Amino acid sequence: MQNHIVLVSDDFEFFEYIIPKLSLRKSDEVYRFCFDEVPEKLHLLKNTLLIINAEEKQEETIALLDIVSKIPTIVFSFQENEDFKIRAYRAGMLGYISLMTSQEEFEAIILSALNYTGFIEKSDFYREILSNKNLISKNNEVYSDYTSLLDSEIKKISENAIEAVLMAISPNEKTKFLLQPNQIETIILKNIRKNDILMNYATNKYFLLLHNTNITFANHVWEKIQNLIPEKIYAGIASIGNKSRQQIINEVLNRLHEAINKDLLPETNTNSSSSFSNYKLYRREFNKNFEKTVTPVFYQIQQKYNGKLFGIKIQQFIDEGIGTLEIIGRYERGILKISTPGLSKVNIDISYTNNLSENNNKSFPKAKRITLAPSELEAGLLEDILEQFIAEFKNEVNYDNT
Repeated sequence: MQNHIVLVSDDFEFFEYIIPKLSLRKSDEVYRFCFDEVPEKLHLLKNTLLIINAEEKQEETIALLDIVSKIPTIVFSFQENEDFKIRAYRAGMLGYISLMTSQEEFEAIILSALNYTGFIEKSDFYREILSNKNLISKNNEVYSDYTSLLDSEIKKISENAIEAVLMAISPNEKTKFLLQPNQIETIILKNIRKNDILMNYATNKYFLLLHNTNITFANHVWEKIQNLIPEKIYAGIASIGNKSRQQIINEVLNRLHEAINKDLLPETNTNSSSSFSNYKLYRREFNKNFEKTVTPVFYQIQQKYNGKLFGIKIQQFIDEGIGTLEIIGRYERGILKISTPGLSKVNIDISYTNNLSENNNKSFPKAKRITLAPSELEAGLLEDILEQFIAEFKNEVNYDNT
């Protein structure tokens, strides 16, 4: 494999000293920069080993280590300086060499650093594949295929009998447009542990899986995250326990939207029924609010997925008090129907059909019903239910998109 090494120094003698010691091959590439050049050349440092000459440039080196924190970096100094070495390690230095370093130790440090650089290069390569398949975000550790990931993690949690907590995190409909792209995920990632898992299930909406965690600690984590985000966001939190993936998702989403609705819904007026003494007027107002909520969400979901799921078509129909969204695959059909019987509740019925032969052993998820009070039907909750419906169709129906 070809090695790429970048040397940074304002002293030309450093280049003359260090290059012969690197035992370079013909295929290796070495670049020389001075300190002032590095910020504008930063894009060239990807998948490289950086070696910085800190002699008489200690403060500049510490500042540079902060800039190149994700790049494997070795610091060189002609004189040993323990205090500076400790500062450099804390700033992200990978290794330290000096005139006192033997050739054997020098080669071992360089080889180890080059191996680490190769590991990062390979990791970036696989990350690009996952990103192109929309399984992970391009710049952060945020997973998109949360269904199979949750199945795998819940199985491990159950087998090892450990505590774990799932969060559903989302802004409300008013604040989600005020947030910067990736703002929520960036803040979350800076405040969770490496073994915690962040998953994206819709725009600006996330599942966060916290391992070896109870509800009390999860609430502390959430409070810290919430205080760092300028706009109001909400969370539904529940322990994993002995629950299936869909059970725990339903639980955290219900708690999430309870929190959202608590802020958004006005206090109930006990005399509100008298204001709708005219049933026709009440029905007209009810259907108007129903369409105002359902129509834009159905349309957005249809536009989001149509043409992006190979072999799958999404169509939707909305009439007075009834809304239907269908996912039509090669052999399967998923139907989500919203109805408002008696104008006193909202039923969301999900079912699946297929046109395969009766002898086919393919299994389908069971039909299910979600019942809401009319006041609970809001755009964010409906969007979440539709995202779950589509994810379930793709994963649990075992749809083959090859």
